Amino acid sequence: MVKHLTPEQKNILLKEGTESPNSSPLNYEKREGEYLCVSCGAKLFESKKKYESGSGWPSFFESLPGVFEEKVDHLLGYARTEYHCKKCGGHHGHIFDDGPKPTGKRYCNNGLCLVFVPKNK
Repeated sequence: MVKHLTPEQKNILLKEGTESPNSSPLNYEKREGEYLCVSCGAKLFESKKKYESGSGWPSFFESLPGVFEEKVDHLLGYARTEYHCKKCGGHHGHIFDDGPKPTGKRYCNNGLCLVFVPKNK
């Protein structure tokens, strides 16, 4: 992992922490572009797969193929599927089965773990 991370980013990426809901400006990002891992720069999501879930975290119904590894955690007393960047191992969030069509998935991502790169016009 790179050394430019803030203490809060390190807590999320390395210790599977979570940022406060509704704290990320990326919740309100509507421009076309790509979302990258803040730690290693891997491309993770396309803006056309982002949607407003009402959860308080940037949410996507699909990631780019092969960019995440998944595992089950029981930190809240029940099973949740968390996902980590395949390139650097950083924790990004959890996947839920309450998303929109066509996938029915919600990748609930910590905004501090993402970098938004707008599409050049």
